[in-house]
Amino acid sequence: MGLGIPHMVGQAGKRYGKRAIGDSLGRLLPLHVFPTASYEPGDRSGPAAAPTSPTMPPISLPLLATVSWLLLPFAADASDANRVDLADGWLLRSARDVHVAPEVLSAPAYRPEGWLHTHVPATVLAAQVVGGEYKDIFHADNLRKLPGMRSVNDGGAPNPYEAPWWYRTEFKLPADFQGRRVWLHFNGINAKANIWLNGKQLADSREAAGSFRLFEFDATELVDAGRTNVLAVEVFCPTDEDFGINLVDWIPTPPDKDMGLWRDVYITASGPARVRYPTVAAHFPDDTLLRADLTVRTELWNDTDAPVEGVLHGGFGSVSLEKKISLTPGEKRSVVFTPDEYPQLRIDHPELWWPAGWGEQKLHRLSIQFDVAGVVSDAAMAQFGIREITSEFHGDAPRPGEVFNNNGNFTGIATDERPLLLRVNRRPILIRGGGWCPDMLMRTSPERIRAEFGYILDMHLNAIRLEGKLENDAFFDLADQMGILILAGWCCGDRWEHWASWKPNDYTIACESLRTQSLRLRHHASLALWMNGSDNPPRADIEEAYLKILAETGWPNPTVSSATSVPTSVSGPTGVKMTGPYDYVPPAYWLLDTRHFGGAFGFNTETSPGPAIPDLGSLRKFLPPDKLWPVNELWNAHSGAGNLNNNITHFREAMDAIYGAPSGLEDFLRKAQAMAYDGQRAMFEAYARNKYRSTGVIQWMLNNGWPSIVWHLYDYYLQPAAGYFGTKKACEPLHIQYSYDDRSVVVVNGLNHDVPALTAETTLYDFQLRPLFTHRARVTSAADSVQRVVTIPADPRPTGVSFLRLALSDKSGRVISSNFYWLPRESSTFDWSNEQAKAHPYYTAVLTYEDLTQLNQLPTVRLETSAVTRPASGSSEVVVTVRNPTDHLAFQIHLAVEAFQTGAEILPVLWEDNYFALMPGESRTVVARYISKVDLKQAVLKVEGWNVPPESRPAASPVATDAASPALGENRNPSSTGAASLSPTS
Repeated sequence: MGLGIPHMVGQAGKRYGKRAIGDSLGRLLPLHVFPTASYEPGDRSGPAAAPTSPTMPPISLPLLATVSWLLLPFAADASDANRVDLADGWLLRSARDVHVAPEVLSAPAYRPEGWLHTHVPATVLAAQVVGGEYKDIFHADNLRKLPGMRSVNDGGAPNPYEAPWWYRTEFKLPADFQGRRVWLHFNGINAKANIWLNGKQLADSREAAGSFRLFEFDATELVDAGRTNVLAVEVFCPTDEDFGINLVDWIPTPPDKDMGLWRDVYITASGPARVRYPTVAAHFPDDTLLRADLTVRTELWNDTDAPVEGVLHGGFGSVSLEKKISLTPGEKRSVVFTPDEYPQLRIDHPELWWPAGWGEQKLHRLSIQFDVAGVVSDAAMAQFGIREITSEFHGDAPRPGEVFNNNGNFTGIATDERPLLLRVNRRPILIRGGGWCPDMLMRTSPERIRAEFGYILDMHLNAIRLEGKLENDAFFDLADQMGILILAGWCCGDRWEHWASWKPNDYTIACESLRTQSLRLRHHASLALWMNGSDNPPRADIEEAYLKILAETGWPNPTVSSATSVPTSVSGPTGVKMTGPYDYVPPAYWLLDTRHFGGAFGFNTETSPGPAIPDLGSLRKFLPPDKLWPVNELWNAHSGAGNLNNNITHFREAMDAIYGAPSGLEDFLRKAQAMAYDGQRAMFEAYARNKYRSTGVIQWMLNNGWPSIVWHLYDYYLQPAAGYFGTKKACEPLHIQYSYDDRSVVVVNGLNHDVPALTAETTLYDFQLRPLFTHRARVTSAADSVQRVVTIPADPRPTGVSFLRLALSDKSGRVISSNFYWLPRESSTFDWSNEQAKAHPYYTAVLTYEDLTQLNQLPTVRLETSAVTRPASGSSEVVVTVRNPTDHLAFQIHLAVEAFQTGAEILPVLWEDNYFALMPGESRTVVARYISKVDLKQAVLKVEGWNVPPESRPAASPVATDAASPALGENRNPSSTGAASLSPTS
């Protein structure tokens, strides 16, 4: 994350053969299972043991099945037939325990004994967890007790990760690799390595350095297609002087600092010339989009010391391309097919790629092949979309002003206030997304990524920001397929921003990292923006070098110098800001701040209302029973890292002031969910109402890489809580909302077409539910518009808390958007001074808090419910009907379908709505959707709320009955900490 403050980041031979840079396309990683093991650091007090589920929670994959993306395969690697993956059969051991020379270790005659079996990709600690050396490392404070979390452990034991570790594997090559050039690929080494092949050193740690750099080594002279080959890699843990993987303040850094082979290792073969990184860029001559001019590009590398002549063939669909090529000895060339040279690249009525919600994600496959003397030398493919992404500063002329800068000096900086506006296919788009956090141990699975992307679309978000941690090819392939825009760039707080101390080889590592990642990513339709820096822009000479590389590699998308508002002498203003807040602010904040900080103006690259407390089911999975309440040091251990984190003190102070001090854990969780819902909804609604003075907002963060109580929209166990549903409500494609600054009611259209004949209804109630103001209006909502419907009069004003109910209906009377607010008599007020900003860089200081404590007086309500299960397109659904039979408001109603034996909610799940309100006599039907058929015979529906006592009933019953079901609770263990999801049964 980039806060611009001093982050606390815990960091403590010769080449053989010819080397070049490269990569292959779109490989799908297998889902690795992380079994439990016997090691248990520390003591666990209390009657219940910690969960024995894997460190990375399994996915049983119940999820939405009525949307086409669920059945889409990941894009297969186009060169699979020419690729040997070195994924299985690896051995791992510390160099301290290896007492032979590398020449011996990497020779076929060596017989390893006592090594740990693993797969690749896998970091050292991840392999140890899988191998059973440690278990439950995310429970309580077990992570802190692992060896290596201190520079010198208790008893003087050395840090096991300060020494290098060896990865070793044996492999055979296909017979058809004989007589061809053989290339050894590493897609990720953290942070550097010595590489040995069959007793000879292929590369040393100076050459094989940089965690985000792709390597391709010429192994032709060292491999034998007819015998067993041995590859041994000596990996070094990153230090402060390495380009390693930096988790900054999102989560703690594991003791091995994610050292290891953290991405694919594989082998390919080619003839005299290689084909690499084919791509297609599109340009539309006008706004009609009736014609697209395409430019095809690929890298062609002569790997011999003689001239090479051949024919480069390319094509997609009905388009065929051909060009004769002559390469000088060792030449590397970018070959380009332009529409001026090849008129067939002017495509009439093209099938376009659009972001999710705007249209289809139509993808095409480009094939490229280079023939020498009639023989295929090499071939490659790429999946692409016909789309064009551009950027501009939104406004007619510069508007110099000051924007708050919290990067070290905490002052205002002079900047051009016009925000950066992204356009997709010439249409402006409001970016609404979240910051991505990988698993702490860099593990991944296609199932989990698919589930998380499903959540993103369910919340109606359209973007992910990657601050470093560039994901694997499967991640970007799925983003292409699902229409999720990716904003990517380098990280903060580590070597990437320590330019003053760079050594000559650091320039090489940084530039080659950018070059190889640009080549790898440029064909993806989902890539929308590249940031050359995060918390700070690069130094001028480095930014110039970066921009030169992006131009040389044909990067087709917009770039900015950093995620901040700091302009540079090279590229000028960025049009974005990185002001936070990162901790709780009351809902009115986003519209009341109109000038300096994180308010709803400009393009905010990272911000949020802060803590996101998981529900009780998730808390029980990583906190011992005796540490669930009150908030204690174990809560703080799971609230981020760095010098301004490690607590939720400000959040709790705000809760006490606004909602009243909690009486216990259940009351605390109830109030925390209300704060998260209200806060997330307010942030996203404010940026939507102000478009396009506001052009983008990135929630910090989207997800967590370990169990955490801060910065997520769904937790580590894929449990969506109230912040998820507040976001989903705010980001509806057609949405009615309230404005905290001027009391207006607004209809926001996020669609690319008009919607006529709408009816907007507004009703304001006092705390006793007596109407104070009603309004009804006919509305025609224009495409991508913001339309004010009515302003609620300031008088008569309720004496306490009031409730606002909004509804937007179509011409048939069907409600297509509804919203419910709980409003104080007086909004919170803020201290906007820079002095307070210096004192509170994570949030804006509050002078007076709003008062919502009257909500504690809401009478208890018991609801009537029915739950019916049904199959749906190969999946399962639970249809829940909830009715409020009382004369009182039912507030913040939460529904969950749980496994009977464990009490754990069946995850992942897509609820149509949750944490909603019901007025007296009102009923609602809400559907929960799962991706596959799930046996729900033993599942129960749990219903609870702010003033709704928890009650459960069978989820499978088709008969509507009262929610109370006493028999259900007799054999059920509500405090169970079992699996996070219920696996489908036959």
